[in-house]
Amino acid sequence: MSGGLLVAGTTSDAGKSVVTAGICRWLRRQGVKVAPFKAQNMSLNSFVTREGAEIGRAQAMQAQACRIEPTALMNPVLLKPGGEQSSQVVLLGKPVGELSARGYHGGRQQKLLGTVLDCLAELRSTHDAVICEGAGSPAEINLRRTDIVNMGIARGARLPVLVVGDIDRGGVFASFYGTLALLSPEDQELVAGFLVNKFRGDVSLLEPGLDMLHGLTGRRTYGVLPFRHGLGIDEEDGLRMSLRGAVRESAVAPPVGEDVLRVAVCAVPLMSNFTDVDALAAEPGVVVRFVDRPEELTDADLVVVPGTRGTVRALEWLRERGLARAVASRAAEGRPVLGICGGFQILGEHIEDDVESRRGHVDGLGLLPVRVGFAREKTLTRPRGVALGQRVEGYEIHHGVAEVTGGEPFLDGCRVGAVWGTHWHGSLESDGFRRAFLREVAAAAGRRFVPAPDTSFAALREEQLDRLGDLIEQHADTDALWRLIESGAPQGLPFIPPGAPA
Repeated sequence: MSGGLLVAGTTSDAGKSVVTAGICRWLRRQGVKVAPFKAQNMSLNSFVTREGAEIGRAQAMQAQACRIEPTALMNPVLLKPGGEQSSQVVLLGKPVGELSARGYHGGRQQKLLGTVLDCLAELRSTHDAVICEGAGSPAEINLRRTDIVNMGIARGARLPVLVVGDIDRGGVFASFYGTLALLSPEDQELVAGFLVNKFRGDVSLLEPGLDMLHGLTGRRTYGVLPFRHGLGIDEEDGLRMSLRGAVRESAVAPPVGEDVLRVAVCAVPLMSNFTDVDALAAEPGVVVRFVDRPEELTDADLVVVPGTRGTVRALEWLRERGLARAVASRAAEGRPVLGICGGFQILGEHIEDDVESRRGHVDGLGLLPVRVGFAREKTLTRPRGVALGQRVEGYEIHHGVAEVTGGEPFLDGCRVGAVWGTHWHGSLESDGFRRAFLREVAAAAGRRFVPAPDTSFAALREEQLDRLGDLIEQHADTDALWRLIESGAPQGLPFIPPGAPA
């Protein structure tokens, strides 16, 4: 078998990432050597591969669904928004500069088509199948000329296209038909059919509509996936529940000790890698919520200041909201605070930033003896170490370089009393360390909380990926899907007018 597929969507958040991961896990169970691919990703949630390349976390999760190591080939272009009008461009895992949306779509994007096609070809040469994920909708007619992630990559690599629609939003039939009807004849030739996502109720009631859709378009529906709680994987954009949804929406185990532990995460602007707190929410008795008002910190046992693509902007936001004062008051009272990456920098004494915000000297919150200077080169590493007597692994993605001048060592950062700071993302996924950290938090907060002795975050992730594979196996026409991946789009599919405008 040597095949491929592009999973497109009628909209952003239609379920492309989840469906791609589910297909990858299903194929892997069949003994297929499969890999994920997304030509261009826009996300503040990223991951560092073993070779030190930065890619979207969704592709790292999809690689896990394939049971392979993620590489830069799987996400050759990553855009990291730095504001409303510009993004950092990460090419093959390394930052190459900042571009405005107009500058990127005005010419730079199309020049990358050869690069992404080369990456896809290399993956296809070493795997039996490559499952590609699109972005947004393929019918963004204003962007089609420079598209390298939807029909641009499908045309360039002759990939069959499966269009996913979220029926929970309503209007799925119009979305399917309209998406197809706004594509050129050459693009439409590759659109093999549709996949309904998040259906609630009796499928027999939907079948007449699917039959009519087939009659109108000449294209079949490859499956109807039921709505399931807690299936979110690491997200590209937006504040999603991710694994927190799986924990909150299922039957949550009661706390092992007498108390629950409440965690408040400051929802700073340009928040990055908010998936760091998923491992906390996986613990029985830990309640995680995102907050943007100082009064919401009052009953929190732990406050987390997370990573951000705009450290100085986030610091100003905390001050404007009154959250900075509330966090400082907590620290003065010996109540736990954790800063991760940009959040760690915010907790320091001062920041010298001539790279990210270009604001020069900015005073931090002064809760940790740390001075931060921004380097033009980005740190991208996968550190390992020991903290609180436990082995820890993580990954670092930052321009800020921290000079620690005091406190106790903590994951290459420091600790002062009940305030901790580190550049390490993902450290809380190390089970032994997470339990030790929560015991420290509970003691400082005066809570009779006891971490469960057997929670395995990695096992929860695997269960989640298996559930995605189950969805495909049980609710998609896998025989037809297999033929599509192996042989491409059916020949002679009809053109649906009007097609893309000239």
